[in-house]
Amino acid sequence: MLQIGKFNSLNVIKQVPFGFYLDGGDDGEVLLPTKFAAEDCKIGDTCHVFIYHDSDSRLIATTQTPLAEVDECAFLKVVSVNSVGAFLDWGIDKDILVPYSEQDFPMAEGVSYVVFVYFDDETGKVAASTRLRDFLFEEGQNFAPKQEVDLLICGRTDMGYKAVINGSHLGLIFKDEVFKPLRMGERTTGFIKRIREDNKIDLCFQFHDDGARKDLAEQIIDDLEAHGGISTLTDKSSAQEISKRFNVSKNVYKKALGALYKQKRILLDKSKITLIK
Repeated sequence: MLQIGKFNSLNVIKQVPFGFYLDGGDDGEVLLPTKFAAEDCKIGDTCHVFIYHDSDSRLIATTQTPLAEVDECAFLKVVSVNSVGAFLDWGIDKDILVPYSEQDFPMAEGVSYVVFVYFDDETGKVAASTRLRDFLFEEGQNFAPKQEVDLLICGRTDMGYKAVINGSHLGLIFKDEVFKPLRMGERTTGFIKRIREDNKIDLCFQFHDDGARKDLAEQIIDDLEAHGGISTLTDKSSAQEISKRFNVSKNVYKKALGALYKQKRILLDKSKITLIK
């Protein structure tokens, strides 16, 4: 069966002046325009192509690669807005539509949004949506704390940042877990921090357990030794300065300093840290 909005391997069954027709099974013939066909393409060949509908609702095959296939999320830019919705650059000759009914908020030309690409059973065409919660899972029974996951930053709230997890779930990164600037549409790696009692997913970029603090403490000692036993990077320094030096949050850095101070390995004051030798 033909998978619209995905890559398919189809056989060439006919050649015409403007391209080739591929066997789409029950969906009929699919046009592969000349500009997308290999120079030596011929009847009987098998082509690996992406399938979509053009503006006249005809099935078209292309060797171009879209920025997202059906059932995937992507950060796409609005190229135009009209009476039916917003059209986004899909990475191929055809733009993809986000109908007004699938917009969480009005979309503006020139702005990029994280969207979910889906197959609309009513129209028989591929479309996109910013209503991610309608397509992605928010309960994380299948995840475990400390599990490494792929993240796509998709929104910001008063509590922190929302992220798509492994392309299938939604989770939250609380503000105090963020130690570096995050951009909408940014892809990064993170971890499952915990699964709450309501099964919602909390995320983090690092863990605050004893092992992690011990590793950071030794990094701080090494840094002090490399700089003559003195550092101006104190617990009063900015989160950006701390992240740039040690790639951790300010909160984690302060806890590591506190542990070193209790161990009497460093002296602390407002302007500097001094290594006790």
